[in-house]
Amino acid sequence: MALTTGIVGLPNVGKSTLFNAITQAGAESANYPFCTIDPNVGIVEVPDHRLQVLTTLVKPKKTIPTAFEFTDIAGIVEGASKGEGLGNKFLSHIRQVDAISHVVRCFADDNITHVSGSVDPIRDIEVINLELILADFETVDKRLARVSKLARTKDKDAVAELAVLEKLRVAFEEEKPARSIDFSDEEAKLVKGMHLLTSKPVLYAANVSEEDIMDPDQNEYVAKVRAFAADENSEVIVVCAKIEEEIAELDGDEKQEFLDDLGIAESGLDQLIRAAYQLLGLQTYFTAGEQEVRAWTFKKGIKAPQAAGIIHTDFERGFIRAEIVSYEDLVDAESMTVAKERGKVRLEGKEYIVQDGDVIHFRFNV
Repeated sequence: MALTTGIVGLPNVGKSTLFNAITQAGAESANYPFCTIDPNVGIVEVPDHRLQVLTTLVKPKKTIPTAFEFTDIAGIVEGASKGEGLGNKFLSHIRQVDAISHVVRCFADDNITHVSGSVDPIRDIEVINLELILADFETVDKRLARVSKLARTKDKDAVAELAVLEKLRVAFEEEKPARSIDFSDEEAKLVKGMHLLTSKPVLYAANVSEEDIMDPDQNEYVAKVRAFAADENSEVIVVCAKIEEEIAELDGDEKQEFLDDLGIAESGLDQLIRAAYQLLGLQTYFTAGEQEVRAWTFKKGIKAPQAAGIIHTDFERGFIRAEIVSYEDLVDAESMTVAKERGKVRLEGKEYIVQDGDVIHFRFNV
């Protein structure tokens, strides 16, 4: 899939350390601002226990997970919308991603400089939010000047867009992001075409110390971030970037032992990757046979022919129908043969909307 999540935050909050752990791509990280000037893009595997269960069941020659992109974007500072730091360049990088993972510093450490001189996660969030709002305000202001002239000529499209632009301007004046506004379906289409920074869905990664990761509920900074996120219906994932970087160096069994020693059921990164995947509206279907068991990423709501096209355009062009069984039904039956005997395998046509966890065999003819 072409969709990507951008990792943003103020300098020295742990963004690049987190990105290194996610992708093991070795993005430069250092204790000074702007060590990441160009965005780093990494492909990450999506953790999904279902893939291993299907592998055990089917015993294929190989197993292939699905993946998507994370982009590490250099630290934003106050005044970025006016070109402070490397602001304009950073904002253009954010414009190119589909969702935002906002890393927030929730730990105190005298050895790691904070760009504002002290740790205050809500202030940090608001600094970045305001810079994005100011950048969007400028975009909307420019469009208003042009569209208002057309609207005076009673141009129907211009009148509709003007109403949306004015609604956006009021929100920005109140320092509210575009995603906080309720739009009709038609208005939402217009807003989507504007590619506004504050329209992008957001999740927060609260970066805590090694001591706090075992009991993040006791961290007052995390509590503040959770309260802030709840107000805008966003999700918070608690991570310790330093520990995650160590975990990334370990193999499967060693990784689990490390997590067990810490008393953690699942790494913060696995939670973050899965949350970002869902934030983008992505889901997974599977193909399963003797040659391979494979996970495929699709955009929620697509129909069977389009899902087939993800594998190969010929599959979509010559789509006949799809043979489908849910993951749960297949695992319960323990084989495709038994699933068929139980009537759990069904044939679906071109109008079928693919569901997360579907195990699919496509029939096509070209």
